[in-house]
Amino acid sequence: MTAPEVALLGIRHHGPGSARAVAAALAQWRPDAVLIEGPPEADGIVHLAAEKDLVPPVALLAHAVDDPAKAAFWPYAEFSPEWVAIRHAVEHDLPVRFIDLPAGHGFAPAPEEDAEGTAEEGKAVEGTAAEEEDTGPVADPLALLAEAAGHDDAERWWEDVVEHRAPGDDALAPFAAVAEAMGALRAEGLGESRRDLLREAYMRQQIRAARRAGHRRIAVVCGAFHVPALERMPTVAHDRALLAALPKKVRTDITWVPWTHRRLSQATGYGAGVQSPGWYHHLFTTDGDPVPRWLTRAADLLRAEDHPVSSAHVIEAVRLAETLAVLRGRPLAGLTETLDAVRAVLCEGSDVALELVRDRLVVGDALGEVPDAAPAVPLQRDLTRLQRSLRLKPEAAPKDVDLDLRKDTDAARSRLLHRLRLLGVDWGVPARSSVNSTGTFRESWRLCWQPEFAVRIAEAAQWGTTVEEAAANKAVGTARAAGELAELTGLVETCLLAGLSGALPAVMRVLADCAALDTDVAHLAGALPALVRALRYGDVRGTDHGALAEAAAGLAERICVGLPPGCVGLDARGAEAMRGRLDEVHGAIGLLAADPADATAAGSTTADTTAAGTSPDPDGLAGLADRWAAALRSLARREPAGRPATGAPGLLRGRAVRLLLDDGRLDSAEAGRRLRLVLSAANAPADAAGWVEGFLTGGGALLLHDPRLLALLDEWLTGVSGEAFTDVLPLLRRTFAGLEAGVRTTIGGRVAAGPLGEPPAVDAAAGELDRARADAAVPVVALLLGIRPRIPRQAAGRDT
Repeated sequence: MTAPEVALLGIRHHGPGSARAVAAALAQWRPDAVLIEGPPEADGIVHLAAEKDLVPPVALLAHAVDDPAKAAFWPYAEFSPEWVAIRHAVEHDLPVRFIDLPAGHGFAPAPEEDAEGTAEEGKAVEGTAAEEEDTGPVADPLALLAEAAGHDDAERWWEDVVEHRAPGDDALAPFAAVAEAMGALRAEGLGESRRDLLREAYMRQQIRAARRAGHRRIAVVCGAFHVPALERMPTVAHDRALLAALPKKVRTDITWVPWTHRRLSQATGYGAGVQSPGWYHHLFTTDGDPVPRWLTRAADLLRAEDHPVSSAHVIEAVRLAETLAVLRGRPLAGLTETLDAVRAVLCEGSDVALELVRDRLVVGDALGEVPDAAPAVPLQRDLTRLQRSLRLKPEAAPKDVDLDLRKDTDAARSRLLHRLRLLGVDWGVPARSSVNSTGTFRESWRLCWQPEFAVRIAEAAQWGTTVEEAAANKAVGTARAAGELAELTGLVETCLLAGLSGALPAVMRVLADCAALDTDVAHLAGALPALVRALRYGDVRGTDHGALAEAAAGLAERICVGLPPGCVGLDARGAEAMRGRLDEVHGAIGLLAADPADATAAGSTTADTTAAGTSPDPDGLAGLADRWAAALRSLARREPAGRPATGAPGLLRGRAVRLLLDDGRLDSAEAGRRLRLVLSAANAPADAAGWVEGFLTGGGALLLHDPRLLALLDEWLTGVSGEAFTDVLPLLRRTFAGLEAGVRTTIGGRVAAGPLGEPPAVDAAAGELDRARADAAVPVVALLLGIRPRIPRQAAGRDT
């Protein structure tokens, strides 16, 4: 009996030229078994490659059963040599096995790691959630070979010698040449690592196992760097001694998941080393010269984006790409020459249009598909069912969706997206709607499916078997672990948006306990707006908000009591943070205290709680508004008595006065009196500048409507000493930079025009109306407005 033959097909991962060469070699050599570099755990699901519903790009996802965060991907595109080998094996009913180190070894903790784990260990776990393509060489072997061949660009050299060449009569000859080159590198000890030696020892063991199984013609598809190590077969004892150092395997699950071309790209930070997967896919799937067809696709794309591109542009671009290839000594025009031609001809030198071509065609948004027969956790299957029933198809390209929550389907879509966000699966993120609407019945989302969501879904499976159950359990667990009141109120809002009525009582109990113990007014102020926002959703979502309204009212009362003393002694950073909370609380209390009729129109608290079966006291809500106004008045009077630490910062005092003025609880005369007192010589310039900043935040148009305020400010500013002016200048620049451009221009014009505080001077000569000239313009104005002109009687008499 003849010895088994082994054909070592050394490839470059995700290389279209290598893929074509593998296809030709397998067709010519006709093996009876195919061994592929990859995780052996996938042997049980590799047969799914025969399913028509398994459409690349896809990836093998392996994760530790007890810790799904420990995960790794092995992605395959249509142009991946490994995928070509898998498809050949399943189509010809050949045994196919993966022969790399089991993923379970990679998930096991290293022997020197502490069994209890450390912060560094957790960081490493996060890092494993990425593709394990070929973790080996310390130095890039292709770069070394290109340098030896006299080329400074390894990618261009590899494309010329492998990717752009069609297989010849001897399909195994290219692999022999690559193996010889890699053997020369390995003979010098270049690029080897400890992990490579372990992987290669395991691969040799699997080749021996295939021989013992009776296979006579064995094809091995692996990274070209490993071929020399697999040609030399040391003793079995040698390999066993190496593998004895491996950590104990952990239990591992593996499945197929959809992948994207964008995730194969290096530029995305989550790739497998392919800079141009869209271009490689075109090279692999196109027969004949790929450049004309690719430039035609580029022209179609640019036309769709309203760029004027004609057939003549395409013809000229093809000629330019071929000419550049000849000038640069290349056998065929590559991606570099093609993109140069696109920029010069199709894009007419525009880098903006070229970037569109790079994004859509060079990289691309192709998303793979996985059959239902693929293993999946119950949570993933429930999500797939919901995606189909709600007609939300996962897509790699970003897509904007507007939801009308008055419709059952859109409301269910909204709940699903909010539940997934709670589970850490940000398939949809809130976006600004293209439809102008202030109602709470409309939501806008931007959907974009990412391959790593499969890992997060596996992690979330510990919380439940359905999306609703997992989200509810995750909400309760998050509430019990929450450390701040604002985090809890935000969680309550999320529960309402996600329709998690089962989790809301438990979260509300934790919220009530935390609110009762928290005495920091800043925490209370940061928590109230989320509760009030949540109360706005009752009319369209049909949720019961009785407990929520009670908690919001209680927080508001405590803020009214604790706000003035809580603002005393704050530094500049604390005052800036408190100003933002002050504005948010003011708006929240305005919603809580809204009249029932107004609240119904706005979708606010009173209407919502009434619809939900609760009856808030209108008199109590109005009283809340009065108590909040009293708190603002108290804050406005908290002036420092000689020392800044004894009073509230000017920024907050000025903001309180402005809020009272805007609400009509303070007239302009009183506001002017307070401004005059603040800008007096008795107050520190820095405190006065902060007061002005707080007062003018949100709009400076009141300086235009009340010239007296502008005159007071101008008088104070011109009287500030030189040293103090240097200190207050940054505050003033920041204040006026926040005003509208038109307001700044008008203020500057008035200051430059002359004395402020007086009505603008009127030229006596220009004060009298010239009726004759005005009457002459009437017909023209009437014609422009499309109305019939009314000729004054005096003018008609003169014409007669």
